[in-house]
Order: sequence, then structure tokens, then C-alpha cells
Amino acid sequence: MFNNWEDLIAECSKCQKCDLCKTRNNVVVGVGNKNADVMFIGEGPGENEDLQGEPFVGRGGQLLDKMLTAVDLDRKKNIYIANIVKCRPPQNRDPKPEEQEMCIDWLRNQTKLISPKIIVCLGRIAAARIIKSDIKITKEHGIFFERNGIFMMAMLHPAAVLRDPRKRPEAFDDFLKLREKINEICPDTYKM
Repeated sequence: MFNNWEDLIAECSKCQKCDLCKTRNNVVVGVGNKNADVMFIGEGPGENEDLQGEPFVGRGGQLLDKMLTAVDLDRKKNIYIANIVKCRPPQNRDPKPEEQEMCIDWLRNQTKLISPKIIVCLGRIAAARIIKSDIKITKEHGIFFERNGIFMMAMLHPAAVLRDPRKRPEAFDDFLKLREKINEICPDTYKM
């Protein structure tokens, strides 16, 4: 466990715990305010993320940024975004359980350093790993769960919303619920 960001990022960037390291261009550690009370977690980097070294920068990331902006959140200012795995799975496939297991300590360390009050899991894979293994994302997105004083919510993955634009209103509704929870437990988020 690293006690500072510099050591964590330096070591994570050299990681070779699983075969994903063989095909990566960049290790995608995370982006945002390292003192944020709100942390977003996705499953893993896609092609654009692998090339740019930042999570959620492709089409899904552009949609995510629009929804964040609508509730006064900003990836550079008042939230932090990370993924379960830090290297792109080939062809953007789901990260395998063993790949998640090899990488999860990096995320645990990030979470410990940030100490968020709210964690938002983007998509089924992140929600199943972080919130509960049997989560039904289509039924349980937008619902807060509390564990060890941290409020956690699953949201539909932005890529899923892009594939089915009819889900956009319910996805946006989840962001409104998030804004309410932020105002309730960590309103200073909006002062950052």
C-alpha cells in the first residue's frame, strides 16, 4: 500500500501482473481531483483511453462529461475517475476475473488515498466488483448502497446509453440522484 500518489502512479505504470501489460500503450491510472469526495469507477480503458492515458475520453467519455456538466461536476475539478483494470483488454472485451483480481489492489490504494464519501460504479462489471456480485444493473442503477460509511451507486455505462439512446433519460435521472446525495452528505464538492 502506497501512502502517496507519486509512488502509486510510478509503480502502477510499471505493472506487469497480468498479460494486459503486453498489449497496452498506456497504463490508465485515473484522472481528477485527488481530494474529491466523489469517485467514479469504470471497468477498464478502451482504445482511446489506452492511446491517451486517461479514462473515459472516447464517445462514452464525451457523454459522461455532458452528464457531469449538467449536475455541476467536472473530471478535472471536483471528482476523480478510475477503472478496475488499468490496461486495455484486447478488442475492448470485458476484463476477466483474474485480470480484475491482479489489478484491484491499485484501485483499493487509490480509494484509500482519496477516501471518497460517494463511489459511482459505471456499468455492470464495476458495480458487480465494487457494490455486490449479483447486482442487476438494469433494475438497481440509481439506488444507493452504504458500506463502511461510503455511499455507492451503480449507473448505466455511458457506452450502453450510446448503444440504446432510449436509456438516456434514466441515465440522466441517476445523475440527478447523485447531485441530491452530494448536496446531502458532501456539499463542499460544489465549492472545489
